[in-house]
Amino acid sequence: MLRRLSLAVAVAATTGFAWAAQPAPAAPSLPTKTDLINVYKDAVDNNADLAAAQADYLARKEAVPQARSGLLPQINAGASTGSTRTSLDTPSATLNRNTQLVQASLSQPLFRADRWFQLKAAENTTEQAQLEFSATQQQLILQTAQTYFGVLRAQDNLAASKAEEAAFKRQLDQSNERFDVGLSDKTDVLESQASYDTARANRLVAEQQVDDAFQALVTLTNREYSSIEGILHSLPVVAPIPNDAKAWVDTSVQQNLRLQASNYAVDAAEETLRQRKAGHLPTVDAVAQYQKGDNDALGFSNSGLPGEPHYGKYVDQSSIGLQLNVPIYSGGLTSSQVREAYQRLNQSEQLRESQRRQVVQDARNQHRAVNTDVEQVKARRQAIISNQSSLEATEIGYQVGTRNIVDVLDAQRSLYNSVRDYNNTRYDYILDNLSLKQTAGTLAPSDLEALGAYLKPDYNPDKDFLPPDLAKAAEAQLKAGAKY
Repeated sequence: MLRRLSLAVAVAATTGFAWAAQPAPAAPSLPTKTDLINVYKDAVDNNADLAAAQADYLARKEAVPQARSGLLPQINAGASTGSTRTSLDTPSATLNRNTQLVQASLSQPLFRADRWFQLKAAENTTEQAQLEFSATQQQLILQTAQTYFGVLRAQDNLAASKAEEAAFKRQLDQSNERFDVGLSDKTDVLESQASYDTARANRLVAEQQVDDAFQALVTLTNREYSSIEGILHSLPVVAPIPNDAKAWVDTSVQQNLRLQASNYAVDAAEETLRQRKAGHLPTVDAVAQYQKGDNDALGFSNSGLPGEPHYGKYVDQSSIGLQLNVPIYSGGLTSSQVREAYQRLNQSEQLRESQRRQVVQDARNQHRAVNTDVEQVKARRQAIISNQSSLEATEIGYQVGTRNIVDVLDAQRSLYNSVRDYNNTRYDYILDNLSLKQTAGTLAPSDLEALGAYLKPDYNPDKDFLPPDLAKAAEAQLKAGAKY
């Protein structure tokens, strides 16, 4: 009768649980683990990059009221007081004169084409800023998933490394036993020792990678986590819906947030060009002014001559009119600004085209990547089963003398490499799906909530890094092969 499968034995050695041989015991009561949605909420509340992007957006929004102010009335008020002392030689005398003045002025632009186009440019710039901030919010969703599943990826890799180390330790013990009874030579022991030492070193590296992954979560959210929920193996691995690359490209071209922002950047540049050209046009303002002060302050002095008007101590003066300004020559400034604005428009159009091409490429590549991931998950799952069967057959061959220790060690390495490849592909599938949605402009927190439905609160990487049915499938495949 075949011995218990090697992978199951290795997992049992590291966790005390052989998922191929017996049902799982009731899970002990553990502290509540952090799930994906809570990590995302922490990131929204504490992420420095998002806070900086929000501040940038709010600052750029102020361009609209600033530009609009140039079309609204300008009202100013002021007051002044002064004293003048005049000395006369003939006749010898000194005149002291005190002046007081209060005034208010109003100016209302009637025709300011440049300021109107400046307002339109500011409105487009604000729309661009809002879309860029929304794109940053989407990026945070993806970044949260990348960091969260980066921890799970590192934990699964560590679990596989522990199981591999345990398997090589078991092989080393067997080699020593066989050497002691004369069934093998010292070479087998040395080969087994080398493989075990390498596996132990790899496990130490994997432990560091787990610590690094958790630190990345701290950087993202400014919070520390002791454990997080893992993903269930029942997560559906299916092709994107719709499974049509052209449909994803069309959606991405229409809805990608960065591409939409670049459209507004072009519109803003067009309005800025119109603004600069309007610098050649005349301007018309309505102006009004009111002044009140003593007669000296306003230049109304009493001459004392017969027939001349006599002014009281204080005088009121008001005026209203239209002010026309026709630009004739400004040293070439306006023409230079027009040329600059034209090149800025050309630049924004080229950047938009570059962005569009990148979006099309990303949509196609990511759609293809998701479909490749779907097939790879199936293939790598089968590879684990096949490698498990191959390892068992190789170990049997070693026991009867038809295979050597190097064959056994190589088979064990292949098995655990296939385990890592399988888990990595599962996480690639999740992240490629989210990246495709981001490119299409449809990525939302609800996508994280949907993934949250497949998180396991009592996830234990040391026993959950593989679905329990794989070892059973490998055993069935091995038994079927033994019939031939």
